[in-house]
Amino acid sequence: MALDFSTVMSGHYGRMIVDGAVVTLELALGAWLLAMFIALILVVIRLTGRRSAQWLVSAYVSYHRNVPTLIQLMMWYFAIPTLLPEAVQMWVNEFNAEFLFSLFALGLCQAAYFSEDIRSGLRAIPEGQTEAARALGMGYVRSMRLVILPQGIRNALPSVINHSVLLFKNTSLAMVIGVADLTYVTRDIENQTFRTFEAYVIATAGYLAFSLLLMGAGALLARRFQRAYAR
Repeated sequence: MALDFSTVMSGHYGRMIVDGAVVTLELALGAWLLAMFIALILVVIRLTGRRSAQWLVSAYVSYHRNVPTLIQLMMWYFAIPTLLPEAVQMWVNEFNAEFLFSLFALGLCQAAYFSEDIRSGLRAIPEGQTEAARALGMGYVRSMRLVILPQGIRNALPSVINHSVLLFKNTSLAMVIGVADLTYVTRDIENQTFRTFEAYVIATAGYLAFSLLLMGAGALLARRFQRAYAR
């Protein structure tokens, strides 16, 4: 059978691909924002020096880094809702439960990786920076927000970029719980048109293009930080 990309890329199927790509980007962006927010909280808690806080954060990181992401997705979608009141379950189902639970699962999982990246970046900061901030009258939270964390994030940027690309690729796992992302619609199109090669080539090209864009944007951002730091 001759190759025919026009069937897959035009009309109804073309719109399906675009819609799936939009869902993938929305899921990736939402999960990234959630992951970074939680990661910063985890880092600040861990740096307080309290043993109980460090143990809790270590347990969180260990769980999310050692349990497969797919299992975490299924746990959020199939297991956790059974613990919620029926009214809450109905409310969540009205607001695209598959997307929301995927966002939570991916964001919480990726937060563990981001927190370790940032913590590694913080280790590269000389202790004199903290002492200087304290000498200027800054408290712990203010010194972390204005002095320590910005430098730590800059040091951790390469690792954060790599894990951001990994997060983007992991959004494809959400198809197992019914999220109509790019992978889901690709499989749907393949089932309807029997154009297996064409459908998966387009999906592959889409994921590759977005991943390369992420890496390119990260490289530009890293160079900008280096120039600013050199001044």
